[in-house]
Amino acid sequence: MELVQVFIVVVLIAIVASLGSALFHLSSPGRDPKKMVRALTWRIALSVALFLLLMLAWYLGYITPHGL
Repeated sequence: MELVQVFIVVVLIAIVASLGSALFHLSSPGRDPKKMVRALTWRIALSVALFLLLMLAWYLGYITPHGL
């Protein structure tokens, strides 16, 4: 597996973990809205970074789109 693919999978796992953390902070009895907002902010930042990484990797030729 190429390094770019490994990095993409790691970032996707981090996005899901951040979303799970936000869900935990939302559903906990003594919830802290600041922690939930921080987790969702991290998710958005990771998603934007992943999108930019994919565009850059495609532009540089590290990944290539293919038809199904």
